[in-house]
Amino acid sequence: MAAAHLVLAGAHVVLPTGTLAGGRVVVEGGRIADSAPEGAPETDLSGHWLLPGFVDMHNHGGGGASFTNGTVEDVLKGVHTHRLHGTTTTVASTVTGDLDALLQRAGLLSELAEQGEIAGIHFEGPFISPCRKGAHSESLLREPDPALVRKLVDAARGQAKMLTLAGELPGGLESVRLLVEAGVIAAVGHTDATYEQTKQAIDAGATVATHLFNAMPPLGHRAPGPVTALLEDERVTVELINDGVHLHPAALRLAFGHAGADRVAFITDAMDAAGFGDGVYRLGPLEVAVRDGVARLVEGDSIAGSTLTLDRALQRAVTVDKIPVEDAVRALSANPARLLGLADRVGSLEPGKDADLLVLDAGFALRGVMRKGVWLREPQPA
Repeated sequence: MAAAHLVLAGAHVVLPTGTLAGGRVVVEGGRIADSAPEGAPETDLSGHWLLPGFVDMHNHGGGGASFTNGTVEDVLKGVHTHRLHGTTTTVASTVTGDLDALLQRAGLLSELAEQGEIAGIHFEGPFISPCRKGAHSESLLREPDPALVRKLVDAARGQAKMLTLAGELPGGLESVRLLVEAGVIAAVGHTDATYEQTKQAIDAGATVATHLFNAMPPLGHRAPGPVTALLEDERVTVELINDGVHLHPAALRLAFGHAGADRVAFITDAMDAAGFGDGVYRLGPLEVAVRDGVARLVEGDSIAGSTLTLDRALQRAVTVDKIPVEDAVRALSANPARLLGLADRVGSLEPGKDADLLVLDAGFALRGVMRKGVWLREPQPA
């Protein structure tokens, strides 16, 4: 149960306006408050960082559980695993599957979204290019027929937040327009589009690049491809998987530097093994082997999602990539919250918003997690 009042004092508090040294955040019930009554209990967080909870808009599972194949209990297990790693708001992503199975999955996940356990649904596939399928079953891929796209969105009962598709395929641009009209983010990904075709998808309303660089043609000096189109357009937010596997550090710095901190969303693209360990798993209908934390298809050896958690993405961004803390926090919290239409509730430490906050030590290791005013991981007093 959330405490009536709690004062978190002494930390470096990352606010939308910058970092406040020796700051104070007041929690009242499940929300952030302007002030606390005299005598309210106080937690000393001197020497620590205080950040908003992370918002992951692309996540397939964790803790040994899948959001695509698992039961309700499995999904909740995966969500809780990521919460313990700082992701207080999770969008559940599916992978390509039989359309009837995806329709059923949309119904199950929409119930969890209505209950507030997840923040909505992201459909990654089946409307993607067989040339850039990655860890998706080619036999189940479909062209983005707007009627089928509408059917999938309708099955989510208002909880569809994003759908990834290849806009160059027949029906692609019509489907992008349909998604925009339905209030669903159209994301360009798993695409073999040219620069010009990608620009057409953006002009039709696509606003997100699904895991930029991955599952799309590389940037070329005569064929700039989708990467260039997505990076240069200010209407587009680019997803980046900062696990040291999906992207070379120089590619990440290139994207972050060119797009700017307001147009980057760090994601996990996590699969079942995140927060769980090596072993053999399933991603949709495909078998995945995880060795040394790297997930690859058993057949074909393609990278199959990640085992990343967002606390590691933050720590790597700040300590390895030398991204300013405030910019990394925007990419992990404020930007995805804004894209998902949740910025009035989550994504920053401001009065009136949910008390979703994280405590990190001086080395940016996660030490405490609060969600809606309740400690999931209580930090040790300084």
